[in-house]
Parts: sequence; structure tokens; C-alpha cells
Amino acid sequence: MKILVLGGCGIQGRTALYDLASDQNVSHIICADIKFDELEKIKHFTDMSKISTVTVDAQNKKALVDLCQKVDVVVDLLPKAFKQFVNEAAIEAKVSVVNTNYDYSAGKLNQQAKEAGIAILPECGLDPGIDLVIYGDAKTRFDELHVINSYCGGFPEKKACTNPLNYKLSWIWRGVLSSLMRESKIIKDKKIIDIPAMNQHDEEFIHSIDFPGLGELEAIPNGNAVYFTDLMGLTDTIRETGRYSLRWPGWSSLWRPLKRLGFLNETPVKGLAGDITPMNFLDKLLGPQLSYKDDEKDLTAMINVFEGIKDNKKKRFTSTMLIERDLNTGIMAMSKGVGYTASIVARMIVKGDIKEKGVLSPIKHIPAEKFMGELKKRGIQIKEEIIVLEE
Repeated sequence: MKILVLGGCGIQGRTALYDLASDQNVSHIICADIKFDELEKIKHFTDMSKISTVTVDAQNKKALVDLCQKVDVVVDLLPKAFKQFVNEAAIEAKVSVVNTNYDYSAGKLNQQAKEAGIAILPECGLDPGIDLVIYGDAKTRFDELHVINSYCGGFPEKKACTNPLNYKLSWIWRGVLSSLMRESKIIKDKKIIDIPAMNQHDEEFIHSIDFPGLGELEAIPNGNAVYFTDLMGLTDTIRETGRYSLRWPGWSSLWRPLKRLGFLNETPVKGLAGDITPMNFLDKLLGPQLSYKDDEKDLTAMINVFEGIKDNKKKRFTSTMLIERDLNTGIMAMSKGVGYTASIVARMIVKGDIKEKGVLSPIKHIPAEKFMGELKKRGIQIKEEIIVLEE
């Protein structure tokens, strides 16, 4: 099995390389990126003999097509701005591709992907990704689903909360800042509620949950939950749904006033030399201050809660997952959730565990039991609880 990893030198990419290289069925991995210094971080625990490196410009379609034609499947871990280039190259090369970003528009390529005989499988990371596989599994456990609430977040363990944000970086800081200006759509009492990006952290939209072993966490609206109930054909019967980011308490009270003061604007500030935007300033000022030390763990916490009817009884199904950083290898909890998921799904496509062609979804097309079994092999366990609710 030959696999191309685009963006293989990033935090998530290095984890995917390690995981793929550990598989005896994988003979060759092409790591494509613009520089390769970061590979030093995985050399002492990764079979580097399977990995070759190629410098690539992700906007050069011919170069992408040429690379794709050398492998059995592509794992795309590049920033989301490049996904269209990658998907189009994969179609031309007639090679399936897996990526980890939200992609509400990927369906436009469905017919082209089918004609090319390939699968394009977006949203195969942590969130979106693992949660969506759980969505699909949960649907089979109910006759009717009335509540779907999904919570996920990455943040430092308590002893690593050494700055005023109580936050450190397990992925790109610019991406974190961008997520602070994300429109959301939820359902409450059967009514669809649109939450503008500016109001994402308003008190009326945030709430707290109690996470086993961690205690109180703050839940912030994070994206379009209705898109997924539409995809599942459930929106008409859903009473409540939402997708929420998790942080230590106080996150929203910090960002709420900063957003209103324009600190996340992308427009250059007048009177300053150069095109300096508030967003760029925060990116460059804070990013370097938010690194983990070698002895500090990041945590990735996820809870998915489903309520509905099964065999004429009201039931609640809850799945809980907590991932911790591996201090021996330095692999982050967040990158386990993202990198492992992408590498598992890529191999499932090549092996034929996922046979469908076109633009697919983790909700419908990833076999949950087999996928969860692969996560478990990698030390990621998802705890499940089903209770009967009082009438």
C-alpha cells in the first residue's frame, strides 16, 4: 500500500506518518510539504525507511496530479484553503482522498468523483470526524432521535494552565483565532437558531457541562449542527441539537469584549506601518507564547449525547472520550484524534472496507465498529452509557 500525505510535517501530519509507518501493509509513504525540519521530532520512534519527502506547491495542479498518480490513496492535511486544489487533482489522477476539514460544498464534486471511480471523504479528523462516525452509529440505536448534542475541545491539563488564557497550542493558533469568529446554527425547542459569529461567545449561547474526571467545562457554539441533522434526514423530528467547543471556564468572558473591540478583524489598522490587522497581531504576539513544555499534556475531551425513542421507551445514549498526550513520543492528544482518524480511514478505503464512490460522509460511509476497533488499538477508548429516561 502506497500513501501520499500532504502536509506531512505539521503536527497532525507527523502523527499520520508515524501511524502509517507502523503498519506492515504500508510499503511507502510520500510526505509532501514545503520544508521537512519537523520530521526530526518523530525520527526516534518512527520507521523512517518507508518515508520519502517531496517539496510541493499545493496550488500547482500538475504537480499534485503527478504525486497522486504514484499512490493508492491521499491523506490531505493541508490548510482548508487548498482542499479544492487537492480534490480536483485527486479526481484527475483517479485516486481517493481523505481530509479532515469541514466541507459543506464538497458535494458539488460528487458526480465527478463517481465518474473517476474514487471516494472523496472530508471531515475525517477529530471534530469533525470521530463525532460524525458516532452520529451514524447512534442513529441505528434509536427508532426516533430527538436530541443530538456534540461537545469537543482540546486544552491543557490543569498543571499546564500557566497563562491567563488557560490554553496552549495543539494545533495552528491562526486556526484557533479563526474559530472564534465562526457562525453557528443550532436547534432549541424545535426552532432553528442562527448565531452570528460576533455573538458566538455571548452568555445566552454558552453553557457548562460536567466532564467525567475533569469537572466543569465551558461549551461554546461551534458550527452548523443543522447541516448534519439535514444530512441524516432528522431535522424535522429533532427537538434540540448543537455542536460545541469545550474550554476551561472563563474562555468566553475573555474573548467576548475583545471581539467587540475588533481584535479579530482582518482589516489593516489605520495609522500603523504596513498592513497590520488585529488578527495578524494576535497571531504573531500570542502564538509563540502558547507552546507546551515537554512534560506538559494536552487533553482532548469529547462527549456526544443522543436522546430519543427505542422500543417505545425514552432513552439517552452518551459516548465519552478523553485523549491525553503521550509524553514518551511527544505526540499530542489532538493530533492523535486527527492524524490517527485520517490514516485509519485512508487504509479502510484501500482495503475495501469503504466501497462507495463519490463525495462521502463519515456519518454514512465509515463502518463504526471496525473504525472504533482501530481507535482502541491506538489507545483511544470511547465509553458508552445507555439509560432509560423517566416518562
